[in-house]
Amino acid sequence: MSPLEISSIIFSCIFGSAMLGMWLRGVLPEHHLDAETKDLVKLGVGLIGTMAALLLGLLVASAKSSYDTRSSEVTQMAANTILLDRSLAHYGPATGEMRSILKISVTQMIDRVWPKNGKEGSIPSPAGGEILFDKLQELVPHSDAQRVLQSQAESIAINIGQTRLLLFAQSGSSISTPFLVVVVFWLSMLFVSFGLFAPRNMTAIVTLLVSAMSVAGALYLILELDHPFSGLIQISSAPLRNALSVLGK
Repeated sequence: MSPLEISSIIFSCIFGSAMLGMWLRGVLPEHHLDAETKDLVKLGVGLIGTMAALLLGLLVASAKSSYDTRSSEVTQMAANTILLDRSLAHYGPATGEMRSILKISVTQMIDRVWPKNGKEGSIPSPAGGEILFDKLQELVPHSDAQRVLQSQAESIAINIGQTRLLLFAQSGSSISTPFLVVVVFWLSMLFVSFGLFAPRNMTAIVTLLVSAMSVAGALYLILELDHPFSGLIQISSAPLRNALSVLGK
């Protein structure tokens, strides 16, 4: 499911819990809602609220760390791509075809991950670069300088391939599903308590509605961070586009 669908379910659970609490207030006997009971419930929900805040912090840290790691890998790939192109350029005219292949490979990756037609992008493919690497090995250097450049180019090509594989391998979610379920359960219990002691008027209902939307919105942003190549919060394609603009020159 998409982050929007998951956050919609979370909103339904949280706001539904608040309405459940309001309903329970009309069903429970009066002695269940006395001052001592209210104090006990406040202590319990205070503990739940603290634990929910801690788990939310862990979810934010996990999603942000994963997003930053992938963004850094894309930037590193762009830098290595430029370095590989310059190494091939210094090798000589024999690498003209390889530089063209490199440029095509980068263009295809950009079109796949950040399409211009409005469609949802996809994670970087683990394939790519094999043809270029094979051609690098077929080069016949005629001087020590060319041998050094060939070795350097092969090393850079391997690094680019490793980065692509890392991006593909990290395509899974960094957010633990049990963590998310527990957080939503605790938040639902909090809203049950809010509804239990809230007055039955439109102001209270709107307040609970806005609060539930705010919490669901925060979790939506966390889930968006966990999908860095699609959705609202995407890793920028600028590093690779900047690299593409100088390839072959």
